[in-house]
Amino acid sequence: MVAWFTGRWGERAPATYNRNLDTLRSTIGYWREQDWLAGDPSRALRRRGRAPDRTRALGRAEISALLGREDLPLRERTLWRLLYESAARAGEVLALDVEDLDLRNRCAKVRRKGNAVDVIVWQTGTARLLPRLLKGRSRGPVFLTDRRARVPLAPADVYEPTGQARLSYRRAAERFTETTGGATLHQLRHSALTHAAEDGANTSTLLSFSGHTSVASLARYARVSPEALRRWQQHRDPTTRRR
Repeated sequence: MVAWFTGRWGERAPATYNRNLDTLRSTIGYWREQDWLAGDPSRALRRRGRAPDRTRALGRAEISALLGREDLPLRERTLWRLLYESAARAGEVLALDVEDLDLRNRCAKVRRKGNAVDVIVWQTGTARLLPRLLKGRSRGPVFLTDRRARVPLAPADVYEPTGQARLSYRRAAERFTETTGGATLHQLRHSALTHAAEDGANTSTLLSFSGHTSVASLARYARVSPEALRRWQQHRDPTTRRR
């Protein structure tokens, strides 16, 4: 069986290989429960680790072009800019209520992983967009659906005057991926942290910016982007320096 499986799936991507191995083992498990099979002929097979994606950070020019698009709905422009400027997780920002915002000081309280309360801070771009998005609202979810909620929801997830619901992560992620042609919402956070590291932010600042409690968690973001690596190489290239 090992030879057959390796011949059939060995050259495929790790995700495909692992998915089929899981299916095979589930089937073998059922056969063993029925006493149709005594041992596990797949025991010598091992799941494969996925190769790390080291290009998850979007380039600065790409970010600038995306966030500068005035043809996009105000809700998306505000959400995406806030995610990039604050480096917050999408779930943390979508959970924000108007009451959590401190517009004067450009910050808000969020619930991090583990339910810890933390503060995120944004820049001028978000500060200009938020008041336009809120239109004087003083309560309810910051980011709302386009239409009234179709199913009963918790009162905290509905803006009562209009019946609009809190924007879901699923819908927010779909809109971003559709607009960018495949990028994910998390890449805004990844890009923000990578760019901050490239700009010289120290470890303490990056921990506060990201909401992480462990330095080890920052490793994936601390890698400079290919764009920054090219700039570094050009700067130290002796031929370039002599020009």
